[in-house]
Amino acid sequence: QLQLVESGGGLVQPGGSLRLSCAPVGFATLDRYTIGWFRQAPGKEREGVSCISGRGDSSYDFADVKGRFTISRDNAKNTVYLQMNSLKPEDTAVYYCAEGCYVATVDYWGQGTQVTVSS
Repeated sequence: QLQLVESGGGLVQPGGSLRLSCAPVGFATLDRYTIGWFRQAPGKEREGVSCISGRGDSSYDFADVKGRFTISRDNAKNTVYLQMNSLKPEDTAVYYCAEGCYVATVDYWGQGTQVTVSS
């Protein structure tokens, strides 16, 4: 069971940017895992945001964030990132990273990191 910890959230104005980071708990190395970012807004179901292959040579963005969010990874630093630009109030949510691309297949959720987009 891969356990991950998220960081980098905060309060940002509409149109602003944030970069989230995802790192393993303990001594796991991430380069063999597909890692996804997910989010859950108040009153809504958790949804996928983006995911990236273990080597970083393929990724998938879900429709609402295409062109604004970029997932990347630095396997030398054992970290996966989510660069979020042109943030909108509707991006406000708790953001999670986990193994895989789909909510239904994730078997461990960390605490997440809160992102609030507000003026």
